Amino acid sequence: MTQTDELEPDATIAYALRRVGNLMEADTNDPYEVEGVLNPGTAWGPDGELYLYPRIVAEGNVSRIARARVVIEDGVPTGVERLGVVLSPDEGWEHGRQNAGVEDPRITFVEPLGLHVMTYVAYGPLGPKSAIAVSTDTITWRRLGPIRFAYQPELDSDLNLFPNKDIVFFPEAVPGPDGHPSLALLHRPMWDLDWLRPGEGARPPAGIADDRPSIWIGYVDLEAATRDVNALTLVENSSQIVAPEAAYESAKIGAGPSPLRVPEGWLLLHHGVSGTTPRGFELAHGSKYSAGAILLDAADPRRVLARTPEPLLAPETAEELSGTLGNVVFPTAIEKIGERWFVFYGMADSSIGVAELERAEG
Repeated sequence: MTQTDELEPDATIAYALRRVGNLMEADTNDPYEVEGVLNPGTAWGPDGELYLYPRIVAEGNVSRIARARVVIEDGVPTGVERLGVVLSPDEGWEHGRQNAGVEDPRITFVEPLGLHVMTYVAYGPLGPKSAIAVSTDTITWRRLGPIRFAYQPELDSDLNLFPNKDIVFFPEAVPGPDGHPSLALLHRPMWDLDWLRPGEGARPPAGIADDRPSIWIGYVDLEAATRDVNALTLVENSSQIVAPEAAYESAKIGAGPSPLRVPEGWLLLHHGVSGTTPRGFELAHGSKYSAGAILLDAADPRRVLARTPEPLLAPETAEELSGTLGNVVFPTAIEKIGERWFVFYGMADSSIGVAELERAEG
């Protein structure tokens, strides 16, 4: 397990985030959006248009995943054209008696499969469970079902027992633990079981001393997924790669958009949470969500090369400071438009902003 004390002395992250503007706000006349639009995925359609997939929240905190065309002016995303809902909590495992939701989509075009792969969180009878849907046209999405984690005796635990969020695929095949090309994803298990059985507490796996939610990596058999796309739901060889370290990550961390291949390796934008420590699945008013970056080794993405000691983007604007959950910058998508990279992020769990990823000077 790679820790930051193994960093090369000259490892640095030479990137910065610069706000561009607000992209999408909730339409209060639409009953599906009255409680907010947030945390979107993105995908380029076969028609050459860029599409946004926001989580839209109806009264009672019922979430759906919508689709909207991104309006681009002079190479900059400036707004959206709404196109309706693509995924609702229709399956039995996506809703309970008093809750429902398909939430926080992360979309990756997985090149070896030629497919858009959406990971999302199904808020079902036992809380959040991560799932996968796939598409060839970015319009119709076919559910593959919940993600399953293969049993690993060395963990002395079953990862399927625990809620898991912030799951995102790498866009290319990467070297697996055995050195052979594999598909990889990042995930974020949460060990606190008090929500299910009061008094149970946190039950992290063997070898994990810190029970704060951290970033893990897992692998999918590339050959199996090529033969049958349903193999995407079976994740093997999971291990923790990044735990909270900096002050802005003191409560927990989680992956953001798909890792971006840069000359230095894989650049992962992530969120770090400080302040009030969230418990269970309730909103933690008093928490602060900021965006940082981590650099992973291209030859072995389990190895961390560098991470930002300070956030690249922290809540500052009115839209980021005030909303359903104030003090939130939550990056979930990144796309190249022309020669520029743009990051799409949730603001205060209520609206969606855009920032440009730039190579830092000096």
